[in-house]
Amino acid sequence: MRRLLLGLALIFAVAAPVAAQEKANEKAVAIFAGGCFWCTESDFDKVPGVLATVSGYIAGKASTATYKQVSAGGTGHAEAVEVTYDPAKVSYQQLLEVYWRSIDPTVKDAQFCDHGDMYRSAIFVRNDAERKLAEASKKQVEAELKKPVYTQIADATPFYAAEEYHQDFYKKNPAKYKFYRWNCGRDQRLEQIWGPKKGEG
Repeated sequence: MRRLLLGLALIFAVAAPVAAQEKANEKAVAIFAGGCFWCTESDFDKVPGVLATVSGYIAGKASTATYKQVSAGGTGHAEAVEVTYDPAKVSYQQLLEVYWRSIDPTVKDAQFCDHGDMYRSAIFVRNDAERKLAEASKKQVEAELKKPVYTQIADATPFYAAEEYHQDFYKKNPAKYKFYRWNCGRDQRLEQIWGPKKGEG
């Protein structure tokens, strides 16, 4: 009996830290649409605790999605980014804060120089907890800006990764990316809405 108890104690002693380690190493996924996915991907890649980002398409009527189809309009898809993160290092709430300050929530079916419902801003939630946090943050943004907020909060549907040349576009084509972002007026408009970024101004 004593040996059995010692054996069980040893199993629990080993299992407990393994379970804790697995929990610490858990990954979570969030999906945000913020206009051009090149820019949204770049913004989230800078966040400590974000492990990976994938540009893609979501929320459309079609069962597949390509850049040619989505950019032509009519599919219902939005350009979006799937963000894989470590909840031990960055919370969903913190990701929401990053998201809001990387978009213009005061416009409908557009973001900066890009227009059409494929460039709409939206938060795609995977469960009730995410929905509650997203809705609460949206109310806070409306109160802060004192303007209507057109950003959608919708249930996540199948996400289709964009073509390989779109992934990490800002790294693969830095000159073209920087020109596009500057020419689109994204950062200029963000500063008008939210003020200078921390550490600036």
